[in-house]
Amino acid sequence: MLIHRVLSAIVLLPVVLGAAYLGGPYFAAAVGVVALLAGYEFYRMMHSAGYEPSYMAGLSLIAILMLDAYLPHYGMWRWSVAGVVILLMVWQVLRADAQGFLVNWALTLAGALYVAVLLGHMITLRNLPQGLAWLLLTFAATWTCDTAAYFAGTWWGKHEFFPHASPTKTREGAIAGFLLGILATVVVGHWMGLLLWQSLALGVLLVLGITFGDLAESLLKRQVGVKDSGALIPGHGGMLDRIDSLLFAGVIVYYFAVWVAQ
Repeated sequence: MLIHRVLSAIVLLPVVLGAAYLGGPYFAAAVGVVALLAGYEFYRMMHSAGYEPSYMAGLSLIAILMLDAYLPHYGMWRWSVAGVVILLMVWQVLRADAQGFLVNWALTLAGALYVAVLLGHMITLRNLPQGLAWLLLTFAATWTCDTAAYFAGTWWGKHEFFPHASPTKTREGAIAGFLLGILATVVVGHWMGLLLWQSLALGVLLVLGITFGDLAESLLKRQVGVKDSGALIPGHGGMLDRIDSLLFAGVIVYYFAVWVAQ
């Protein structure tokens, strides 16, 4: 398991950092592909639990919302969300069997909003002044926090941490992730020219977002009775498993950059 995690990281790290460095349509396209894969895994998990959200409607909405994140001046999110809401309801009216309509309708929208709206902030973050630096800070804090929590929890973890969401998470792992995640934020923040209080404040907010982003996805998986969202990435599970922390982290860093650091 560990060797698979390491090898996957070695392969994926240059791809992720290369796309981040190039930015523009290259990074947006890469994030869009990630969002579609994660969205597909979300809907597949729901189907495995007996629900029937619409793959076509949900993935189409994810694609449009990701495009909107790159080209926000067109305001595509308004008509795309409205269109999917209306079309799904009309489709259910036309069908003879409307059993489970309300839950399936809600899950289709929830999956698209959860993945695309949150992950789309990574694209808007990259497009900010100093966008590459903000993105690297997000990656550094997230990967450091996740890695520290994983190893500390594996080696020394004894006390459960939110067991109703994830029975494998431990307090020891959470504390290690919290401390080293803040340290990573302070180090990169200093390189970016942030004041110490800004780096510390962002670090605290960021590690909380990273931790609860991971726990939130774990709770989703427990609700539908699956261990991983998929098997796409050896040692890590599915794409949604790999980006769950980034979904919350990107939002936090983006609004901190816009509201506090500008």
